[in-house]
Amino acid sequence: MYPSELKYTMDHEWVRVEGDVAEVGVTDFAQQQLGDVVFVELPEPGATVTAGQAFGTIESVKAVSELFAPVSGEVIATNDALVTRPETINAEPHTSWMVKVRVSSPGELGELLDAERYTALVTG
Repeated sequence: MYPSELKYTMDHEWVRVEGDVAEVGVTDFAQQQLGDVVFVELPEPGATVTAGQAFGTIESVKAVSELFAPVSGEVIATNDALVTRPETINAEPHTSWMVKVRVSSPGELGELLDAERYTALVTG
Protein backbone atom coordinates (compact mmCIF):
# COMPACT_ATOMS: atom_id res chain seq x y z
CA MET A 1 0.00 0.00 0.00
CA TYR A 2 2.85 2.41 0.79
CA PRO A 3 5.44 2.60 -2.01
CA SER A 4 8.75 1.09 -0.96
CA GLU A 5 10.81 3.73 -2.81
CA LEU A 6 9.48 6.45 -0.50
CA LYS A 7 10.55 7.37 3.04
CA TYR A 8 7.97 8.42 5.63
CA THR A 9 7.61 10.55 8.74
CA MET A 10 5.70 10.02 11.96
CA ASP A 11 3.69 13.11 10.88
CA HIS A 12 2.45 11.26 7.76
CA GLU A 13 4.51 12.98 5.08
CA TRP A 14 6.38 11.04 2.43
CA VAL A 15 9.73 11.83 0.82
CA ARG A 16 11.05 10.80 -2.60
CA VAL A 17 14.79 11.48 -2.87
CA GLU A 18 16.61 12.05 -6.15
CA GLY A 19 20.19 13.15 -5.62
CA ASP A 20 20.12 16.03 -3.14
CA VAL A 21 16.47 16.91 -3.83
CA ALA A 22 13.56 15.61 -1.77
CA GLU A 23 9.99 15.74 -3.04
CA VAL A 24 7.55 15.97 -0.13
CA GLY A 25 3.87 15.04 0.01
CA VAL A 26 1.30 13.59 2.39
CA THR A 27 0.57 9.89 2.67
CA ASP A 28 -2.57 8.05 1.73
CA PHE A 29 -3.23 7.57 5.44
CA ALA A 30 -3.06 11.33 6.02
CA GLN A 31 -5.42 12.20 3.19
CA GLN A 32 -7.91 9.56 4.39
CA GLN A 33 -7.85 11.06 7.89
CA LEU A 34 -8.26 14.58 6.52
CA GLY A 35 -11.09 13.89 4.12
CA ASP A 36 -11.58 16.03 1.02
CA VAL A 37 -8.66 18.44 0.69
CA VAL A 38 -9.83 21.92 -0.29
CA PHE A 39 -6.75 24.14 0.19
CA VAL A 40 -2.99 23.98 0.68
CA GLU A 41 -0.65 26.76 1.78
CA LEU A 42 2.95 26.16 0.77
CA PRO A 43 6.18 28.16 1.16
CA GLU A 44 7.66 30.11 -1.72
CA PRO A 45 10.75 28.82 -3.52
CA GLY A 46 13.82 30.13 -1.73
CA ALA A 47 12.30 29.59 1.72
CA THR A 48 14.31 27.59 4.22
CA VAL A 49 12.64 24.69 6.03
CA THR A 50 13.83 22.84 9.12
CA ALA A 51 13.16 19.17 9.79
CA GLY A 52 10.30 18.76 12.25
CA GLN A 53 9.09 22.35 11.86
CA ALA A 54 5.86 23.45 10.17
CA PHE A 55 6.28 24.65 6.58
CA GLY A 56 2.66 25.03 5.48
CA THR A 57 -0.92 23.95 6.01
CA ILE A 58 -3.41 21.60 4.44
CA GLU A 59 -7.12 22.24 4.82
CA SER A 60 -9.89 19.74 4.35
CA VAL A 61 -13.62 19.76 4.92
CA LYS A 62 -12.85 18.39 8.41
CA ALA A 63 -9.86 20.36 9.67
CA VAL A 64 -6.78 22.49 9.04
CA SER A 65 -3.51 20.69 9.73
CA GLU A 66 0.09 21.81 9.69
CA LEU A 67 2.58 20.24 7.31
CA PHE A 68 5.95 19.38 8.86
CA ALA A 69 9.25 19.33 7.00
CA PRO A 70 10.78 15.86 6.94
CA VAL A 71 14.20 17.31 6.11
CA SER A 72 16.02 20.63 6.35
CA GLY A 73 16.94 22.65 3.30
CA GLU A 74 15.86 25.20 0.73
CA VAL A 75 12.52 24.97 -1.07
CA ILE A 76 13.40 24.94 -4.76
CA ALA A 77 9.89 24.34 -6.15
CA THR A 78 6.27 24.20 -5.09
CA ASN A 79 3.53 22.28 -6.87
CA ASP A 80 1.45 25.23 -8.05
CA ALA A 81 -1.14 22.86 -9.55
CA LEU A 82 -2.28 22.04 -6.00
CA VAL A 83 -3.37 25.66 -5.50
CA THR A 84 -6.10 25.27 -8.12
CA ARG A 85 -6.65 21.51 -7.73
CA PRO A 86 -5.93 20.53 -4.11
CA GLU A 87 -8.24 17.52 -4.46
CA THR A 88 -5.44 15.87 -6.47
CA ILE A 89 -3.93 14.99 -3.09
CA ASN A 90 -6.93 12.75 -2.37
CA ALA A 91 -6.85 11.09 -5.78
CA GLU A 92 -3.07 10.60 -6.04
CA PRO A 93 -1.51 11.01 -2.59
CA HIS A 94 1.82 9.28 -3.30
CA THR A 95 2.51 11.16 -6.55
CA SER A 96 1.12 14.59 -5.63
CA TRP A 97 4.23 16.29 -4.29
CA MET A 98 3.86 19.61 -2.50
CA VAL A 99 7.40 20.97 -2.34
CA LYS A 100 10.86 20.05 -3.56
CA VAL A 101 13.62 20.71 -1.06
CA ARG A 102 17.36 20.80 -1.70
CA VAL A 103 18.49 18.77 1.31
CA SER A 104 21.09 20.53 3.47
CA SER A 105 21.52 17.76 6.06
CA PRO A 106 21.58 14.38 4.26
CA GLY A 107 21.90 12.56 7.59
CA GLU A 108 18.28 13.46 8.36
CA LEU A 109 17.15 11.12 5.59
CA GLY A 110 18.38 8.18 7.68
CA GLU A 111 15.91 9.12 10.43
CA LEU A 112 12.89 8.60 8.18
CA LEU A 113 10.80 5.43 8.20
CA ASP A 114 10.82 2.86 5.44
CA ALA A 115 7.51 1.58 4.02
CA GLU A 116 7.43 -1.44 6.35
CA ARG A 117 7.90 0.62 9.51
CA TYR A 118 5.40 3.25 8.33
CA THR A 119 2.80 0.58 7.58
CA ALA A 120 3.29 -0.81 11.11
CA LEU A 121 2.82 2.71 12.52
CA VAL A 122 -0.52 3.33 10.77
CA THR A 123 -1.95 -0.16 11.20
CA GLY A 124 -1.26 -0.19 14.92
